[in-house]
Amino acid sequence: MSVASRVLAFTAVVTLTWTAGAASAELRTNRGKSLVPLDDIVSGGPPPDGIPAIDRPAFISPRTAAEWLKPHEPVLALEIDGDARAYPLQILMWHEIVNDVVGGVAVAVTYCPLCNSALVFERVANGATLDFGTSGMLYKSDLVMYDRRTHSLWSQMDGRAIVGDLAGVRLTPRPANTTAFEDWRSAHPTGKVLSRETGHERRYGLNPYHSYDEPLRASILFSGRPDARRPPKERVVGIAIGNARRAYPWPLLEQRRVVHDTLGSERFVIFWAPGTLSALDAAQIARSRAVGATAVYRARLDDRALTFEAGPNGVRDRETGSRWNFFGTATAGPLTGRRLAPIQHVDAFWFAWAAFNPATTIWETP
Repeated sequence: MSVASRVLAFTAVVTLTWTAGAASAELRTNRGKSLVPLDDIVSGGPPPDGIPAIDRPAFISPRTAAEWLKPHEPVLALEIDGDARAYPLQILMWHEIVNDVVGGVAVAVTYCPLCNSALVFERVANGATLDFGTSGMLYKSDLVMYDRRTHSLWSQMDGRAIVGDLAGVRLTPRPANTTAFEDWRSAHPTGKVLSRETGHERRYGLNPYHSYDEPLRASILFSGRPDARRPPKERVVGIAIGNARRAYPWPLLEQRRVVHDTLGSERFVIFWAPGTLSALDAAQIARSRAVGATAVYRARLDDRALTFEAGPNGVRDRETGSRWNFFGTATAGPLTGRRLAPIQHVDAFWFAWAAFNPATTIWETP
């Protein structure tokens, strides 16, 4: 069976599974206020809340999570004011949204399997704290969320309301990155991991989008014209600073391990690390191929510019010789304990980044 056939069959079956025993929301969206053509927002299969968001997330220790979460499985890592949390993609792909409070900040932790985009936003808009649910619709193959206060529709990749009373309002993003569980656990031994006790029965650990992330295949639910500059499902780091947009292809990052660049007025560094598994490859995530992980940081500390390089013992800066881990913390040398400021970015498939950022440039190896 082809990838497209498997995904279509999956959509048909899980539409019934997700909605069994649960009432779906009836959206009362003000469709008279829209930033995009309404015809461009299409059904993804399940009805509103057919894919249930997690509204009361429970957390466990990394040691307890290790009983079912394999070392190289991907987790979305988020830290706010010292509150470090990991959201396993094996759970996120079945729920797509977690309404949470981290470090005292109300956030929406989101994941769209079709775009392979994991993003975190503050869920406060116009002074009100919002709860988000899945609309069951897609825009440019991307998750369309809705807020339960106004029923406005929100584009996940943009973090922006595109239809409804709040159309045009943007959520504030929070830097987060996907990495291997064991790497996150090593750096955050007292952190919290999202529990499988979600209040829903799902086949956590299984990938319902088996083989979906083959780089040369287009998304079956993307009706636009793919940007042919890179393979459709090649992973890229997408960075937006001011009006500037740039994509950093993962195959090039893998070659270099450390990449410096300047976009707008911001000088930053991208770390690439091996080992993290794909969530969208094998039928069991723990058996998927390794694709690696990325992180992006401001390339300076206080008023001092830093230049990083990859070596056999990890990443070091040339100025002080300090060694740095994937999470932007100096682990040895004169700067031990100091931390780099993270830069907002998204890891996503190329087709999705280009669809939302058609004027994007592409970084090339110097």
